[in-house]
Amino acid sequence: MTSVATPQRPANNPLVDFSDLPRFDAIRPEHVAPAIDYLLARNRAEVNRLLDEVHPQAWHTLADPLERIEDELSRAWSPVSHLNSVMNNAELREAHNACLPKLSEYASEMGQDARLHAAFRAIAESAEFQNLEQPQRKIIENALRDFRLSGIDLPPEEQTRYREIAQELSQLNSKFSENVLDCTNAWFIVIRDEARLKGLPDSALELAREEAKRREVEDAEQAWVFTLEFPSYIAIMTHAEDRALREELYSAYVTRASDEGPHNKGLDNTPIMERILELRHEKSRLLGFANYAELSLATKMARNTEEVIAFLRDLAQRTMPMAKTELQTLRDFAKASLGIGALEAWDIAYVSEKLKLAQYDFSDEELRPWFPIDRVLSGLFEIVQRLYGIRIEERQTGTDGIHVWHSDVRFFQILHADGTLQGQFYLDLFARPNKRGGAWMDDCITRQRREEGVQNPVAYLVCNFTPPVGGKPALLTHDEVLTLFHEFGHGLHHMLTRVDWPSVAGIGGVAWDAVELPSQFMENWCWQPEALPLISGHYQTGEPLPQDKFDKLLAARNFQSGMQMLRQLEFSLFDFRLHADYKPGVAGQVFARLGEVRDEVSVLRPPSFNRFPHSFSHIFAGGYAAGYYSYKWAEVLSADAFAAFEENGIFDRDTGERFLSAVLEQGGSREPMELFIEFRGREPEIDALLRHSGIAA
Repeated sequence: MTSVATPQRPANNPLVDFSDLPRFDAIRPEHVAPAIDYLLARNRAEVNRLLDEVHPQAWHTLADPLERIEDELSRAWSPVSHLNSVMNNAELREAHNACLPKLSEYASEMGQDARLHAAFRAIAESAEFQNLEQPQRKIIENALRDFRLSGIDLPPEEQTRYREIAQELSQLNSKFSENVLDCTNAWFIVIRDEARLKGLPDSALELAREEAKRREVEDAEQAWVFTLEFPSYIAIMTHAEDRALREELYSAYVTRASDEGPHNKGLDNTPIMERILELRHEKSRLLGFANYAELSLATKMARNTEEVIAFLRDLAQRTMPMAKTELQTLRDFAKASLGIGALEAWDIAYVSEKLKLAQYDFSDEELRPWFPIDRVLSGLFEIVQRLYGIRIEERQTGTDGIHVWHSDVRFFQILHADGTLQGQFYLDLFARPNKRGGAWMDDCITRQRREEGVQNPVAYLVCNFTPPVGGKPALLTHDEVLTLFHEFGHGLHHMLTRVDWPSVAGIGGVAWDAVELPSQFMENWCWQPEALPLISGHYQTGEPLPQDKFDKLLAARNFQSGMQMLRQLEFSLFDFRLHADYKPGVAGQVFARLGEVRDEVSVLRPPSFNRFPHSFSHIFAGGYAAGYYSYKWAEVLSADAFAAFEENGIFDRDTGERFLSAVLEQGGSREPMELFIEFRGREPEIDALLRHSGIAA
């Protein structure tokens, strides 16, 4: 690393003000480059100073200062990356993308710095190492692993190539996501014939009418606009009796950012996917791995590729008979009751909803009135208070330095029983244009102990639920309640940590195939008779969910769970084999591999024009490449962890305290298997997952 003079801090730039929460009211695209340029130069200068001036190296003279400066870089970039996801626009996108190669170059430079590597190795080999706290030792161990995975052992020309690959991949990942977002935003349909909307619930019609007004279409009062934002799309797919309308939306949705479809305008992700796979494979071979799947597992729980594929195939084999029976039942029902002889992909959600109604006298849509958002939130907060002894309070935005990026956003704090602050979070729940689809948790600020005191963690919790319409509060389906609990589980993992160093605090440093444990774990309370009265209450009367409706909800819990399980296993096997079996120079591998996987584990093949991979952002733009299996892997952990509460009581405080101390508080400071054994007293077993899914009695 070359010597760099300490730069001057940019004046009046909110991105380099770390005294409080991000100034979302003040952040502008023109702030991004000066802030990132300054922090990258400052960090380079500080690393050089530490390496030049301090000998021999020790934790407090090297690793600890590095944790601090890396945290400040993260704190500056976090709101930029976040705004790019939730309030995307051309100016911010340009500023965001301009910094990606700079950040990539910096990360590669740090990972390939020979002096820095030698200094960390010296700490690991020193007498001091065994006297460090466990999180400190884990940081040193992770750093040495990551030096290797950044190409520290490569000759100079291959290190240069590694950096070029990393830069190009960061830009391709971003472009992939942008294409999906732009195609989602570009397509909409205006409907003026109310007869075409037969079957749709009032909430969907009201949302479509408001969308027509928002878009200012002609005669908006007599029009309905449907989009590819998920609440709008899924309403048509699940409830519209007009089969041609379902087909039209399905076709538009599954061809986003592809060579098919009416709305892509040059935003085809095909060459991007092929280039991403090519570069990942090249990077893996540079580092001495046979393929990218092997490289991916270097930081995960699973020991090798064979173990992952065997796990997925075993689960598929156990599930296949159940899924085949479910599909045949669906086909028989479609033909006998709805006159649909050949079941198509755009019929599945619609016919499934009709079948569920026929079998259980139950529709998820009819439960919306009992799940107003404020009741769900208060119940969620009550549940975690009973489990962990914390309380959650809302704070008014626009006061006390709490600034938000949209009027829908709310802000909360987590307090201990004695009133001391543990963490805080933003809640951005509703779908809107220029907001990335899906649901996620991300870190805004990570816990760190500094001279001035503890820096408390702050999270972003983001969903894409149907917003309030027709003068009613936002009303959730039970599936949306599950999503909220899932993301909140991630948030608790980030916010309840007791680890004082950011790189292993909260979700930091957690093996990716264990990171879903706390999120999937939280979903279990949405099904419990003791918990439902806390999270449900009719928005008009406050009455809890009636027993007969709860009984139907429970009876339908595993409706088509075999088909749903196989769908996730299809995604997982496709992702993993796509990376494990990649052949350089061979075109068309994405769909060839997908076809092989579907031959093996699918019971229903989608139409040939379906371009699902082109919007599979988890693996082409997110952190799940050769790791989508993590959802099922971690579900084994989460189901077995919840079984402890089934044994002791779902609100048993002692069990809650053990989960808190073993899993949530320790973050990435220890290996996840060690933490699971600390909580459960043994290694995880698959029985609870099979039982919860209805695959085993």
